[in-house]
Amino acid sequence: MTARAVQPSGASNPLVEVTDLAVSFRADGRRIHAVNGIDLSLKRGEVLTILGESGSGKSVTLRALMRLLPENRTTINGQMSVAGHDVLGLSANALERYRGRMAAMIFQEPSLAFDPVYTVGYQIAETITRHEGITHDAAMKRALDLFERVRIPSARRRLQAYPHEMSGGMRQRAMIALALSCHPALLLADEPTTALDASVQIQILLLLRELQKEMGMGVIFVTHDVGVAVEIADRVSVMYAGRFVETGTLRDVVKHPTHPYTIGLMRSRADSARKGQRLEAIPGAPPDLGNLPQGCSFAPRCRFADETCENAMPAPVTVSHDHQVRCSRLEAVHSAT
Repeated sequence: MTARAVQPSGASNPLVEVTDLAVSFRADGRRIHAVNGIDLSLKRGEVLTILGESGSGKSVTLRALMRLLPENRTTINGQMSVAGHDVLGLSANALERYRGRMAAMIFQEPSLAFDPVYTVGYQIAETITRHEGITHDAAMKRALDLFERVRIPSARRRLQAYPHEMSGGMRQRAMIALALSCHPALLLADEPTTALDASVQIQILLLLRELQKEMGMGVIFVTHDVGVAVEIADRVSVMYAGRFVETGTLRDVVKHPTHPYTIGLMRSRADSARKGQRLEAIPGAPPDLGNLPQGCSFAPRCRFADETCENAMPAPVTVSHDHQVRCSRLEAVHSAT
């Protein structure tokens, strides 16, 4: 592919601009529609959290931004721009430079991201050398500095460790060091704390937030946990069946949820119920992404849905500044809540 011309991004322009992104896969003789027309904008130095249950399209969105999806069975439509670069138009060589230097990703399971036959320090140094052309010794010095910044104890000794010799929390810190090794403008984090216990999870979240502010990165953070979103986000986009159903500031979405799905998510948390009271679960199950309904995908599970919801996809409605909701029954929802 040949990169299409995109105007350079100025300081006042968004770091990330995604328009009408749609991603589908061929699987078992049918088409799976994982992402269905999302718009996304991210400023430099801002953290956007994509919140939603498993299978909603969160991770696919991040992998599309990194061009990590298998090209032989994936169709991507729409536009994706990162710091003025047209992501879908990048050539193979430009894509190699883009990954790591412009955008980097922290994966959910770091043991799968590291090669088990090389030391962690060697792998980080190799990444730096490949992208920046500095010597191996200089790259190892930077790797040591990164290990110290992510607060890995006995950092010099840990550089010589293999991935299996480190704990889950330590591997996750090493994965963060790897992602930051070439000073990317954009950091994508795919549920990086899911496999960790609560005490390590909060340490990683605080560390990420601290490093993000220090380095001025834009971050897109994916999670299914509202508590995690509260700790890390500036803005939140709630995702359901491959679409953003509600987007706003952290306070707007968590304190004043408006879409029936978002309201259901907030009420299903353990800390939202009184002792001895049953949690208010969302009825039903997510839709089949290979056979999405014609109208609102949440309509079969929504107590406010009517015939209009079933027949037509609702357009986004602006509730307040920077707070949008994709729902045609807002008056009914407001009256009931």
